[in-house]
Amino acid sequence: MSGFKSDFLRTLSERGFIHQMSDESGLDELFTKETVTAYIGFDPTASSLHAGGLIQIMMLHWMQKTGHRPVALMGGGTGMVGDPSFKEEARKLMTVETIADNIAGIKKVFTNYLTFGEGKTDALMVNNADWLAGLNYLEFLRDVGRHFSVNRMLSFDSVKTRLDREQSLSFLEFNYMILQAYDFVELNKRYDMRLQMGGSDQWGNIINGIDLGHRMGTPQLYALTSPLLTTASGAKMGKSLNGAVWLNADLLSAYDFWQYWRNTEDADVERFLKLYTTMPMDEIARLAALGGSEINETKKILATEITAMLHGREAAEQAAETARKTFEEGAISDNLPSLSIAKDELAAGLGIQALLVKAGLASSNGEARRHIQGGAVRINDVAIQDERAGITAGDVTEDGIIKLSLGKKKHILVRPE
Repeated sequence: MSGFKSDFLRTLSERGFIHQMSDESGLDELFTKETVTAYIGFDPTASSLHAGGLIQIMMLHWMQKTGHRPVALMGGGTGMVGDPSFKEEARKLMTVETIADNIAGIKKVFTNYLTFGEGKTDALMVNNADWLAGLNYLEFLRDVGRHFSVNRMLSFDSVKTRLDREQSLSFLEFNYMILQAYDFVELNKRYDMRLQMGGSDQWGNIINGIDLGHRMGTPQLYALTSPLLTTASGAKMGKSLNGAVWLNADLLSAYDFWQYWRNTEDADVERFLKLYTTMPMDEIARLAALGGSEINETKKILATEITAMLHGREAAEQAAETARKTFEEGAISDNLPSLSIAKDELAAGLGIQALLVKAGLASSNGEARRHIQGGAVRINDVAIQDERAGITAGDVTEDGIIKLSLGKKKHILVRPE
């Protein structure tokens, strides 16, 4: 997968974005001859995307940067059904209002990576509810459904896996792949969409759309998927010990986002610099060659560059400086994540285990207890050894806070209010 003529595919290839493509040479030729419009679909299952979705957003970013038109498709219509791909059970159905709220939250992120407008290469954000919500069921069955073979649909891995495990697959979910395929055809008609991109788990769904387009008279459509990423140790991207690494600042602070990338495993640094930053490849090669303690400085650069794209350069540098002061000087910074606690609750005595859970540093009292027994918990930089210890107003410093720490890298400022 090398030697591409088009800037877009050459960039994606050298940075490690490409897993599969339909008709490599044809797609490469298309990108060299015209301004291509391509899209990626995003399911509104939460009010924010998490770091696992950044690879898709960066693909759209590079599309625009190399002179093409990216489209972010919000699944306002398909979100009412739920993608069954490789899920062990059906997604919980969402109301129209929840879907709308989630889409509003997700939209906030894209303006940091894409320029929207009416120009030839300006990005678009569209919602498939615009055409799916008003479909006439009988007409849809006649005009679209007739092109699908149930035998073939049953052979797809996303469906076959559920059936082989004897797990229920509802008729509602079974329709998802038809709706997603129809999206491609409708987007081609409305926006001259020629390419759909997504994670490798979407390959079958995207190929479905290409086949449907062929049967319904569209020009040649194309597919491109990215690898499903895990960290070098096998952990799923976008997940941390404290849960999802959200992209929206109201769910995860710029500091915590920076810390997630600062803690990147050594073996992942070069790969993440290629995928998640726009740094030149020669500079990435130089940084990747550094070893020993210098790799920690590279991790700080990685964290700052990724955070700058999402939260802005000022917030990224502030996060880096907060980390430096906290870890190198032992200082308390107002930019550390904070937790408000009612003064009445503190006056009554708050157990250290409960505080760790409330602060998101432990998922349960049992986990909190193990952290304490392991000597990882500190209050105002003093180790806590008694798992039944209580936190009171006497622990509030002259600055009016309590510094709660887990290990060397996780700190929360508890503020009595």
